[in-house]
Amino acid sequence: MNSETELAPAVASILEAARERSGGPERVAADARSLPDALERAEAAGRDPVIAEVKPTSPTAEGTRDDDPVALAEAMVEGGAAAISVLTEPTHFGGSPEALTRVREAVDVPVLRKDFVLREDQLDVVEADLVLLIARFVDDLAALVDAARERGFQPLVEVHDRAELETALEAGAEIVGVNNRDLARLEVDLETFESVAPAVPDDVTLIAESGVSDPADVRRMREAGADALLIGSAIMDHGEGETDVAANTRRLTGANGGE
Repeated sequence: MNSETELAPAVASILEAARERSGGPERVAADARSLPDALERAEAAGRDPVIAEVKPTSPTAEGTRDDDPVALAEAMVEGGAAAISVLTEPTHFGGSPEALTRVREAVDVPVLRKDFVLREDQLDVVEADLVLLIARFVDDLAALVDAARERGFQPLVEVHDRAELETALEAGAEIVGVNNRDLARLEVDLETFESVAPAVPDDVTLIAESGVSDPADVRRMREAGADALLIGSAIMDHGEGETDVAANTRRLTGANGGE
């Protein structure tokens, strides 16, 4: 794990809570739906592959959405989402493993568990098709990648720069997400993805995370090499009231003649 001296206070707080959170009582196993296959289906249908995120709130959000997670996920799939991400971190993001289970039972697309997983036992909290592993925060990334695969999960390894990308690739990552949000200031810069993407091998599924807010951003990330985009806030519209999640998703995927 890298030094924490440059972490924003909110991130440090999330990490501290993650360390204290217990794992599951017994080993889980998942029969995962393939993310690469789902992305290919979206492209074949003429949509930009989007992993839409059910995120009640976050340290950078302007409010909280209390909508039923299943209703949100179903609306996102209706809007053309190729996959769904569900926050299971309870303290800072309002998520829960139970929400992920309900969503996965309700939709037929891959579901990503979005959380701060630091240890192997924390993989055993809930079944999912994919699990997020943040390279910067994991002591033995290769071991955790292997442990995730042993359970049937597809590990999505998140990086923020080329050094972390090298660590991810050495750990055997086949799905990599580049997060455009800086962990020190929580600022977003799409150039982060553009700087890392050229170093990603062609056989790795590459996902742009954070900061994609409109169709122009989608096009920019796709042109830079993104196989998919993980989008939360632009779809959830925290603080904007009861916005149409399906319409927001449709606008970003280009489904049904969207922008």
